[in-house]
Amino acid sequence: MQSSNMEDDTKPLLIPVGGDESDYGIMNIQFDPADLKCKRPFHIEPSNIVSVNDDMQRVTDEAAAMNKRIHYYNKLTSPSDRALIAPDHVLPAQEEIYVYSPLGTAFKIDGCTDGYGKNSSIVTIFMIWNTMMGTSILSMPWGIKQAGFTNGICLILLMGSLMLYCCYRVVKSRTMIPLIDTSNWEFPDVCKYYFGSFGQWSSLFFSVVSLVGAMVVYWVLMSNFLFNTGKFIYNYVHNINVTDLVPGTNGSYQVICPGDAHANQSGNKNGMFASVNSTDFELFQEWWSKSRTVPFYLIGVLLPLLNFKSPSFFAKFNMLGTASVVYLVFLVALKAAHLGFHLEFNWLTGNRVFVPEFRIQFPQLTGVLTLAFFIHNCVITLLKNNKNQENNVRDLSIAYFLVGLTYLYVGLLIFAAFPSPPLSKDCIEQNFLDNFPSNDVTSCVARLFLLFQMITVYPLLGYLARVQLLGHIFGNVYPSIFHVLVLNIAIVGIGVTMAIFYPNIGGIIRYSGATCGLSFVFVYPSLIYIISLHQSGQLTWSALIVHIFIIILGLANLIAQFLL
Repeated sequence: MQSSNMEDDTKPLLIPVGGDESDYGIMNIQFDPADLKCKRPFHIEPSNIVSVNDDMQRVTDEAAAMNKRIHYYNKLTSPSDRALIAPDHVLPAQEEIYVYSPLGTAFKIDGCTDGYGKNSSIVTIFMIWNTMMGTSILSMPWGIKQAGFTNGICLILLMGSLMLYCCYRVVKSRTMIPLIDTSNWEFPDVCKYYFGSFGQWSSLFFSVVSLVGAMVVYWVLMSNFLFNTGKFIYNYVHNINVTDLVPGTNGSYQVICPGDAHANQSGNKNGMFASVNSTDFELFQEWWSKSRTVPFYLIGVLLPLLNFKSPSFFAKFNMLGTASVVYLVFLVALKAAHLGFHLEFNWLTGNRVFVPEFRIQFPQLTGVLTLAFFIHNCVITLLKNNKNQENNVRDLSIAYFLVGLTYLYVGLLIFAAFPSPPLSKDCIEQNFLDNFPSNDVTSCVARLFLLFQMITVYPLLGYLARVQLLGHIFGNVYPSIFHVLVLNIAIVGIGVTMAIFYPNIGGIIRYSGATCGLSFVFVYPSLIYIISLHQSGQLTWSALIVHIFIIILGLANLIAQFLL
């Protein structure tokens, strides 16, 4: 028995994990990067082990001895060196792995709690779809109007394909770094490897720009949704039939043209019929204004939520995002069925309701699409949890296809169903829900869905901005309540200011999308690919020209947003 134990002790710890002789890691030691995150401590002293049934358990003496042995080998090298990582044969089975608790106990779990192997392909696909679907979906009909009908369809398909390819380059960027284990790297780590501190801080800057831009869009939209919801409630309580004194259509399914520039539209002007005196109504308008008061009311709700240390409570409401998109899909189908299609493509005679195939304002749609298809700063994290890593490219492509299909569905149906005549397609608003009156029940339900979803997502975005900014500056995501409060007040102040003076969600989406897209989508993935090919001696003229052209497209996309 003693001889057997001595033989066990003489067995090398550094034995291959996989059978593929070409899969070499550091110091030519074979290992599977997918297993690295599952190798967690499995012993705690004193050994209070809490299972799901709260049964007290003890760690065996063998496990305690092996735990000390592994700790000894870990101290022989630096934490970044994985040459002496514990192989599979010395670790307990996955069902016997424990997770530490800050309270000094360890919780028994079933399988690995962190890393690869969690989600099936279908879950990964819809996770990417749900993450990518955002406020840009509300601007798709307006974007098609700005680009022209046929040109808009082509741009959605082309931009979706280009964004997918650049996202593919982001996913593959880690694998092109030789002799280094990059299994735990994110894209900013790759940027730091190739471009040093400049790459790290510039990627951080553009990532924060995308987050703050999204938070500004959310604040503008939340002000809009809260205003229209309050207006709907006031109308219902006081029996006000119609409150929108703007051109619109008659009938059960009304569509309005709220822009001041369209005051001469031939549509019927909707009047206001109410059983409330004018003084009360004027008082309501004074205290319930979309630009003067409602943006400030949101501060009382959202500023305290931004100061939460952990966003885990809000993450539980992620399903509201999926429910909102599903309801929007239903709403679009319902409106299109009731309104019918209104398209006029006659090129030979002048017509006020003529639908152009191409318009010079098409870069406004490309700016919106850059943010609409943007997931490049977190795609590596999402794909890490895919059970079948070999299907990452396929699953990412399917997710992009579904997102593009959803954008086309919403954009085309709303554009085609917009009643022209009597109204013009130019009446389509940057938020297509604004084309339906405040007393429209189905649109009110959509606004309520989106309002509650954004109230729960907004603190998550704030937390991400805090992690990236304060984490890099202070090394702590919550250095003090003062620092966190100053950052949150600044972010809220930007949102309130934009909601008051520039409530233009299309413009905000365009600028933030084109700005962050220039680095994360077009420049860094292309440059990293060119450099890696050059270092390996595989760079060709065709690859160089194609990826320089992609960079030029991104730069032109950004410049065009400020020229239109």
